[in-house]
Amino acid sequence: MQIIQQVNKLKIFSRASSRQRITAAIICLAVVGFFGIFALAGHYNVNMGRLLGYCGFQQKYGLPCPTCGMTTAALAFAQGKIFEALYIQPACALLCCVLVVIAFLAFVIAVFGVYFRFLERFFAEVKVRYIILALIVIIAAGWAVTLARALAVSN
Repeated sequence: MQIIQQVNKLKIFSRASSRQRITAAIICLAVVGFFGIFALAGHYNVNMGRLLGYCGFQQKYGLPCPTCGMTTAALAFAQGKIFEALYIQPACALLCCVLVVIAFLAFVIAVFGVYFRFLERFFAEVKVRYIILALIVIIAAGWAVTLARALAVSN
């Protein structure tokens, strides 16, 4: 048997429907647009704090909020400074890496029409509440790191 027949026998991927391809194209364009906006903002030194507003939690309590540093980390990640983004806000760097993987899979589905079966199984088995819980845990862990760093600097 040829390799392609063996792989198809395992049902790793199938042909994507036109609806799946359009959805994947929209997702890919949204992620690329997100990183494109942040890359342009970083290139032209746009003050994102003025555009998005400054952190009221940090102004009031003197401590970083759970999402403090995410904009700066996203700017660094979009400019290719992945380790700097990981240092600034680990949760944002991890979420940006997940977005890159999602954009790559969406690109493959949209352009080549190959739909991966593991995506179907993933969305069938994993509930939305578990994804939200995972996001909360990731943001809480990133907050713990930035909070510990802020407390270490203040002492």
